[in-house]
Amino acid sequence: MNAYIPQWRLNLTAGAHSARHIRRIVRSLLHEWELAELSDAAELGVTELVANVVRHVPDRRCVVLVLRLESGVRVEVADGVSELPLPVRELDGDAEHGRGLALLDAVVGKWGVGPRSGGGKTVWFECGTS
Repeated sequence: MNAYIPQWRLNLTAGAHSARHIRRIVRSLLHEWELAELSDAAELGVTELVANVVRHVPDRRCVVLVLRLESGVRVEVADGVSELPLPVRELDGDAEHGRGLALLDAVVGKWGVGPRSGGGKTVWFECGTS
């Protein structure tokens, strides 16, 4: 493990192409940290969380944090909206939205959401090598 860069943080106003750029950064970090096998899941997860900011946060401001864990990686996306997302239990087959958290749940080791100090929320996920 390369201990000299244990985390990466970005404050941004998310736009239509932000997820693409952040995916590249996450991929690069995972390769640097010798965790390339986690790239697919982590890239999909961060794409979903950033897309949710674009879709549901009026000012689109967020903080993305990528943390190197002992046996994996943790990604957090925090925003200023206090409303917590709820996973949809049953979806209408024709629904165009609402599958993101179910997809996240299927590809990462664990995920969650909680209130952010100072207001808003943080949605996070972890991918592990074990």
